[in-house]
Amino acid sequence: MRDPYKVLGVSPTASEDDVKKAYRELARKYHPDNYHDNPLADLASEKMKEINEAYDAIQRAQGGGSNGGGYTGTAGGGYSGQFGQIRMAIQSGKLQQAEQMLNAIPDRNAEWHFLMGSLCYRKGWLDQARQHINQAASMEPTNREYQQAAQQMNSGGFAYRGGMGTQGGVDMCDCCTALMCLNCMCR
Repeated sequence: MRDPYKVLGVSPTASEDDVKKAYRELARKYHPDNYHDNPLADLASEKMKEINEAYDAIQRAQGGGSNGGGYTGTAGGGYSGQFGQIRMAIQSGKLQQAEQMLNAIPDRNAEWHFLMGSLCYRKGWLDQARQHINQAASMEPTNREYQQAAQQMNSGGFAYRGGMGTQGGVDMCDCCTALMCLNCMCR
């Protein structure tokens, strides 16, 4: 996924109201209902999906929850600013930046282990990812996000996409579906 702030055209320091306003304007512009019987309908639908994912990612990072049931936390709910920034970096593929930020945090709490597991997963280091995610799940056994990620990792891990919704990853099913659609269109 592209940088969600760029998708919505707002600054990372934008207020919650500014983010909502930008989202609503883009949603009005690209809503698929506006493109009924239009050759651009598929493109508008894809753009709307990207806008929704960006808005959800920013909401989670700002601690506003999401439609996808993101992190609920145990210490007051939502993300702390630093962990929210790390999640955003991982989701937008800025893995080196995320790793540097994680390594600078001395308190290795459950969220730290979960994010380090997500980072390792994105790098393809499945053993380390499994260890960190299991550690997070054992440190906070009531956190549904950690438990689901641990369950998926321990059952093979290939369906797991970094613990932050389906925004960031592309799996083989996505690739195969896209290729099949292209094949049909070319005939």
